[in-house]
Amino acid sequence: MNPKEEMYLWAKDLWPITRSLTGDGVRETLSYLKQLMPSLKIHNVQSGSRAFDWTVPDEWNIRDAYIADEFGNKIVNFLENNLHVVGYSLPIDKLIHLDELEGHLHSLVDQPDAIPYITSYYNPYWGFCLKHSQRQKLKKGPYHVVIDSDLKPGVLNYGEIVIPGDVDEEIFLSTYICHPSMANNELSGVVVATALARFLLSLNERKYTYRIIFIPETIGSIVYLSKNIAHLREKVIAGFQITCVGDERCYSYLPSRLGGTLSDDVALHVLKHTDKNFKKYTWLERGSDERQYCAPGVDLPIASIMRSKYEEYPEYHTSLDDLNFVTQKGLEGSLLALKRSINVIEENGYFKTTVLCEPQLGKRSLYPNIGEKSIGDETLLMVNLISYCDGNHSLLKISEILDQPFWKLIKIVKKLVKHNLLVNIHD
Repeated sequence: MNPKEEMYLWAKDLWPITRSLTGDGVRETLSYLKQLMPSLKIHNVQSGSRAFDWTVPDEWNIRDAYIADEFGNKIVNFLENNLHVVGYSLPIDKLIHLDELEGHLHSLVDQPDAIPYITSYYNPYWGFCLKHSQRQKLKKGPYHVVIDSDLKPGVLNYGEIVIPGDVDEEIFLSTYICHPSMANNELSGVVVATALARFLLSLNERKYTYRIIFIPETIGSIVYLSKNIAHLREKVIAGFQITCVGDERCYSYLPSRLGGTLSDDVALHVLKHTDKNFKKYTWLERGSDERQYCAPGVDLPIASIMRSKYEEYPEYHTSLDDLNFVTQKGLEGSLLALKRSINVIEENGYFKTTVLCEPQLGKRSLYPNIGEKSIGDETLLMVNLISYCDGNHSLLKISEILDQPFWKLIKIVKKLVKHNLLVNIHD
């Protein structure tokens, strides 16, 4: 089975699990991922632990929830769709009238056939989510509301895998595992990050060390930073937040806070040569864990390569963000873009010619036969490439000057290195 087929099957397996910031669903998800990546370490952080300005919340677990009418018919049933309950809802078991129930119902007027995804992590509350078309049909009368949940001290879990390279400088990759049944906004990032980790583990050689984490969004990144910030600031040279990478509509880019990092340069280059119509967002349109990684005083060089960006597609945070929206092709395209990004980081270097003036390509069989236009174009590209190889321009910079994809130029560079016409001055 090839990786793209695996990713979609992983997403199908993980889809029904009820995840939140904490709880059994997170552990079940991490346990599944550990089967795919045995070196994944699963960490526990106690409820009440301090992380900068935040406190790790109590652990939440839910077993069942429903709204039943006066005849006992379950008209809203958590077991049919785990989005039906507001995340972190307190337990309840009582009869109430519609007027009171309405204050605990959530629906979308402009998307009447979608169930919204709502949470109340830090404010004690209980509630249900349902289609607005269903909500409009509710009749006055008593309703039996049941939420069989508990919220009590426990642990917050996250997964971490560190893949060593030849140097201890690190590439940092992060995705989150806290959304129930969200295909693009959740599972796409998880399965692409997993496929990327397995790809990196399969390589015989890696220049850089790779740190990949699977965390609950916001509180997870804050906790992780609170435990590792000194190391990350010293070692991380580039990285990406991986989320919303499963659909086929577009590619998107969100920069680090100040821009201009290696991650930003690589993301822009890869996306330009992957989809010339990719969408650029600004830091003011942030919304995921890049908020923490690029915060003042943290300042990690983290950018985002996405497909349809969170908050920008109509299915976002609704039951419509399902496995029909995420596709095998969409996942495959995102994995390719991230693999290309890693390849650019790994292979980028400062190359210098070993001869003065233009090298004689003909005697090395690097010059084309007369009249073969395609080979002639490649030779012109080779000559132009050599002309910038003065040891002062990175290959990524030269790729931008020549407006050519890095992965095309690196093939030429390797050929020239083999013929002793170029050397990497940092080797």
